[in-house]
Amino acid sequence: MDQIKIGKFIADTRKEKNLTQRQLADALSISDKTVSKWECGKGLPEVSLMLPLCGILEITVNDLLTGERVSQLEYQKKAEENMMDLMKENEENKRRMVLSVVCGLITIIAVCALIVIAAYVQLPTAARIALIVFVAATAVAGIWAAVVLDARAGYFECPYCKALFVPTMSEYVKGYHTFTRRRLTCHQCGKTGMCRHRVVRS
Repeated sequence: MDQIKIGKFIADTRKEKNLTQRQLADALSISDKTVSKWECGKGLPEVSLMLPLCGILEITVNDLLTGERVSQLEYQKKAEENMMDLMKENEENKRRMVLSVVCGLITIIAVCALIVIAAYVQLPTAARIALIVFVAATAVAGIWAAVVLDARAGYFECPYCKALFVPTMSEYVKGYHTFTRRRLTCHQCGKTGMCRHRVVRS
């Protein structure tokens, strides 16, 4: 889905209704920063907000996901395209999650092997230092790649309002976590809690 096009469509339709970002945000019980983020193409409305948003703007969900008003003749075709886009997005998120796990495992194996070599193989001091530096660089690069893939694999669900959102890399890295949850601040309600990682948008 074209987030830039959808964002422009939300902005244009809001203005047609003579609504400010603040008024639209208040009607949806969200912050005006969230509305601004949508209109700048930096995110899509959460599933739970799509129907209320469409009701206020007097458009269909199909119009919203397409980024333009869809005629009755094109409605079925656009609905199918939007459904396929959602399915592709879910598949891509699953691939990222798998790649994140694989990347993490390969990094652990590689670093362990290099540590064993550095510890037990007779090497000149300079070569041993170079190997240790290489081990550290490999660990950092591998962990960072796994983190980036994991952060972009799906969404996090707010435990309070159930909204789905994608955290920034800064928020993701700073939030302490368990295997399935991470402490984050919801982009919709603004509350901080242990948000569940969800790979697909249901």
